[in-house]
Amino acid sequence: MSKAYDENAIDFDKWVDSMASVLGFSIPPEDRAAVIFNLQVTMRNAALVDSFDIGDDVEPAPVFSA
Repeated sequence: MSKAYDENAIDFDKWVDSMASVLGFSIPPEDRAAVIFNLQVTMRNAALVDSFDIGDDVEPAPVFSA
């Protein structure tokens, strides 16, 4: 299992600036808060999924059908 997610340990402002630069994005100032908020929500959801221990013996289903 991975280390617990600590939202306070991440500088989202710096992260958004860095990733926007790397990806060549221009984030309008009026959208910046929403981008950071959505990134935080995504990180919380990813941490929840990552915290679920499925064990080493679990195999993926060969075919998915609903």
